[in-house]
Amino acid sequence: MHIFYTTQIQNDHAILDAGESHHCVKVLRLTNGDAVQLIDGNGGFYDAVIEKADHRQCLLKITGVRKDFEKRNYHIHIAMAPTKNIDRFEWFVEKCTEIGIDEITPILCEHSERKILKPERVQRVIVSAVKQSLKAYIPVLNPLQSFTEFIENNTASTRKFIAHCYDEPKEKIADSIHPGESILIMIGPEGDFSGEEVDRALNMGFHGLSLGNSRLRTETAGVVACHSVYFINQQS
Repeated sequence: MHIFYTTQIQNDHAILDAGESHHCVKVLRLTNGDAVQLIDGNGGFYDAVIEKADHRQCLLKITGVRKDFEKRNYHIHIAMAPTKNIDRFEWFVEKCTEIGIDEITPILCEHSERKILKPERVQRVIVSAVKQSLKAYIPVLNPLQSFTEFIENNTASTRKFIAHCYDEPKEKIADSIHPGESILIMIGPEGDFSGEEVDRALNMGFHGLSLGNSRLRTETAGVVACHSVYFINQQS
């Protein structure tokens, strides 16, 4: 069944915005009486029927609702330097959204090759992946920020890790992550974090993290980290 995203839900009715309405009526050719499903991005998963098939503003009647749909008992936040090839960063965003992620923060590092990001484009990738994977929660996409700003602002009790390729002692992800935790993992750019950045993060309470013996691309490391946390939480 077709799934649409909307935040315009009141009582037993919902309205699709212009983009979703156009896709519903003009692309999918759905019409009055057709059954669809909705997500509100905040855990609500709805069954609905089209009442007014208008390609500018589609009106739907809510027929059923499930709150906190597949809510996870853990929180995963990945901060990653956007890749030079933006398609690779968007692939990371798409796949981690499908797996299950709560927050994504793009960060600027000493070795970063991409310093500009179009958040609207990335947000579209997120919403599409949420609908594709039948999820009801939309991950938070935080603004692009510097490495320094990020580590100085993340001082909460979240367990914090920085994944890097240096030889100094690092914790294995399988030994360090436990079910039900709030986890923050930083992933560096193609040239890795600088040694100074790693030292600064460790001094701010981050722990060095190993994602395995292979040298992974930035976007692959992000997906491996996300899936590892997901897998560990499935064992509980």
